[in-house]
Amino acid sequence: MPHDAATEREARIGDAHAKRAGKDIVALGIALAAILMFVGTGGSVLPRVIRALAGEGLGPDRLLTSALFLNIALIIFGWRRYRELTGEVAERRRAEEQARHLAEIDPLTGCLNRRAIGPEADCLIAGANARGEAVAAIMFDLDKFKQVNDVKSHAAGDALLVESARRLQARLPEGTLLARIGGDEFVCVLSFDPDQPGQIDRLAETLIGEVARPVPFKDGEVETTISAGIARRNPGGSEDAQTLLHHADIAMYHAKKQGRNRQCWFEPAMESELRFRSELEEGIRRGLTQGEFVPYYQKQIDLDSGELVGFEMLARWNSPVFGMVSPEIFVPVAEEIGVIAPLSEQLIRQALSDARSWNPGLTLSVNISPLQLRDPWFAQKLLKLLVEANFPPNRLEIEVTESCLHDNIGLVRSLITSLQNQGVKVSLDDFGTGYSSLSQLRSLPFDRIKIDRSFVATVLESQESQTIIQSIISLGTGLGLPITAEGIESEEVLAKMRELGKFSGQGYYYGHPDTAENTEVELAQLDLLLEAPQPRRDEPDEQLPAARSA
Repeated sequence: MPHDAATEREARIGDAHAKRAGKDIVALGIALAAILMFVGTGGSVLPRVIRALAGEGLGPDRLLTSALFLNIALIIFGWRRYRELTGEVAERRRAEEQARHLAEIDPLTGCLNRRAIGPEADCLIAGANARGEAVAAIMFDLDKFKQVNDVKSHAAGDALLVESARRLQARLPEGTLLARIGGDEFVCVLSFDPDQPGQIDRLAETLIGEVARPVPFKDGEVETTISAGIARRNPGGSEDAQTLLHHADIAMYHAKKQGRNRQCWFEPAMESELRFRSELEEGIRRGLTQGEFVPYYQKQIDLDSGELVGFEMLARWNSPVFGMVSPEIFVPVAEEIGVIAPLSEQLIRQALSDARSWNPGLTLSVNISPLQLRDPWFAQKLLKLLVEANFPPNRLEIEVTESCLHDNIGLVRSLITSLQNQGVKVSLDDFGTGYSSLSQLRSLPFDRIKIDRSFVATVLESQESQTIIQSIISLGTGLGLPITAEGIESEEVLAKMRELGKFSGQGYYYGHPDTAENTEVELAQLDLLLEAPQPRRDEPDEQLPAARSA
């Protein structure tokens, strides 16, 4: 609720309470006055009534009698109002308690929420400090939780959160605070003996193991792991709850970066790293809007003939702050912050525009992030880009990494079928490093296999690499799939690969990835453009070789 609205609401409640209190005071005053009047009038009227009933005197004065009955009525009114007032007070207390509960408790898991954990942790810190104890904050984040929501369902995600909270609570020592502070983030705060930090390590290991156990859901199971970050406050330390939780969050992020499903203690150097990460995220978002991400092109060559057969599009980030940034740095970050899809679409759109002027015999290969495979509309989005660019689908090749097949084989099969029905080819990239089985490979209609560069780079000195490459060649031949070898970087490696089989190849031996402008110039010199490119504004006008027509 906005601050102004909340203030206004509190003012209205306060006014209502004030009015009600005023009415209560009036009612109480009337009751007290009635009791006093009853005592005064009753003292004179009641004895006369008793004597009159006994036949010993005259009856009481009518006016005084009426006053007495009025006093009785007022006393009854006051008593009833008192009973109502008592009930209202009790109801107010129940409502206030319910409001406090709603404000401080997470409704899904029953844990404390982000609003409540700070003040509660500060109280725990104060008590621990007085006893000479240290305080630890352990931040937990469920690994790849979004995948559970996307692949399974949000109901499965909720079930996983509830059960994870239950398991955490069951293993935590008495007096530990447990809060859910985000969608899939939990934190616990507890005191411990400052001379025995190992007990916190053991506790974190236990909690990680507990959450990793499968959670039954409907006819199957839901599984996850957690990454944990631990921050410590020594007795007499200056850290408050907010600082402690912040440090635990930094350590948790570091644990995720190191591979997930593990724990990590906070160190001051991590804060600088996180600051750089934040600047990187901001730069990526800004770069998307300002066109800083550009496609580079790496040649693909037929190893037997030496002819150019196509290009692979590789992403580069031309940042005004960080310079030319490699995709190994910015792609994982873009995936984590959820912008990999628009970034990839932006690059593909530009690549299709660049490749439209190439000779129609040249293909264009683009890599697809595993996260994009979870989008059921990805094939339609890609076909829309092809239509917009007026680019022939049969010249486009989509590269899917082998690691994508482990959890998304059904989605991958649907994607491949949709694209191939429109003429787009699909290749299996980094083959030999993932999780696919031969049966999966046989069931998925790939158009090409790409041998991972790690095998090609070591083919001269490793018999194991040679054996793996020969096995891949045999597999490709048996399945009727052409093969591309990545990472050819020397004459010796090229010669060895030619001995092993027939395939196309790419690598630094044929040249480093280059800009669209330089690629066009080279293609023009090779007579492989539909039309000659115009000289760049920063270059002198020069005669280019005549280009071959379509």
